[in-house]
Amino acid sequence: MLFALLATQLGSLVSPAYACGCGAMVPDGFSRIGVQRETSVVRWDGRNEQIVMRFRVDGDAKKAAWIMPVPGRATVELGKAELFTDLGRLTVPERRTRGYFWPRDADWPFSSGSGDGVGAAMPGAGAPSVGVVGREQLGDFDVARLTATDPDALKRWLETNGFKMPDRLSAELRPYVDQKWEYVAVRLAPRDRTKALGGDLDPLRIRFDSDRLVYPMRLSRMAKTPQSLGLYVLAAHRMEPLSPIGGAAPKVAFAGTVTPQGPVAELTGSAEPVFLTAIEQEFPEPARIDGDHELRATAKDTPYRRAVYRDELMTVGGVPAWLLTVAGAAVAAIALVLVLRAARRRKARSARPLSGVA
Repeated sequence: MLFALLATQLGSLVSPAYACGCGAMVPDGFSRIGVQRETSVVRWDGRNEQIVMRFRVDGDAKKAAWIMPVPGRATVELGKAELFTDLGRLTVPERRTRGYFWPRDADWPFSSGSGDGVGAAMPGAGAPSVGVVGREQLGDFDVARLTATDPDALKRWLETNGFKMPDRLSAELRPYVDQKWEYVAVRLAPRDRTKALGGDLDPLRIRFDSDRLVYPMRLSRMAKTPQSLGLYVLAAHRMEPLSPIGGAAPKVAFAGTVTPQGPVAELTGSAEPVFLTAIEQEFPEPARIDGDHELRATAKDTPYRRAVYRDELMTVGGVPAWLLTVAGAAVAAIALVLVLRAARRRKARSARPLSGVA
């Protein structure tokens, strides 16, 4: 029993993690890699789709492979990290002040402080049934664009390049093979081979033709830990997922028309206004994911901006409103007491009998 327990614990420490929001990220050997956060920008004009994605990873893997299914022939190039900075600036929550009347713990007379709570052929094809459409070296990424007629082919392809793949990958790839999708396979191998992969990786920009806006997510079923997705969608209208595909209900963080500049204009190919929808979604149990995200236009292009509130004690001329109210009530109460007392005295005097006869 002791040996079995130790073996189980050891296996949990060295088993590779297969975690990636829209693909399968696989470390080399027995190392570990996990995707903490996946943020992507999707540009869709009704015929052509572009996805710029960036992963925040952690673990001890020094290199890893990643596969993403795409519905058509794709081109791949490095994206710009500034794109995410600019979109984050465009969608920053609106800051509002919310007044409260009665003092709280951080207010006088309870405290001298003031509180403002804020409520924020990689080498070769590996198997004859895998075709290499193209291969590029992009920074720290070795990118191969592949076709496959058999889901087992991709598994064998990676295994011949030194990566242990989960047995269930073939089954998860079957729907894509049946639909004749193609694949973008990426080898992440930083120039500094002594360092483990970690933090925000350089973004990749993938383009392909598509008459529907689709964001591949099915392979994330293999993730071992909860997943978090942030999605910026640039299109003609406000967009929404057709379904939560097994995750928590998607939440809109921003919706509105923006004027592209810099990297955003470069992605859209124009400085003409475009509708931007920012969507966030959590996947507490990745195994429940049952498909890819398909997005459609909403009935109305209703704008929305998230608000972050700063609570502030209500004042009048710098004096707390509650203090003025209490003081005013006290003065009114004293005045009322004095008036009632004076009235009782007048009544008592008028009730006294007159003495003497004229």
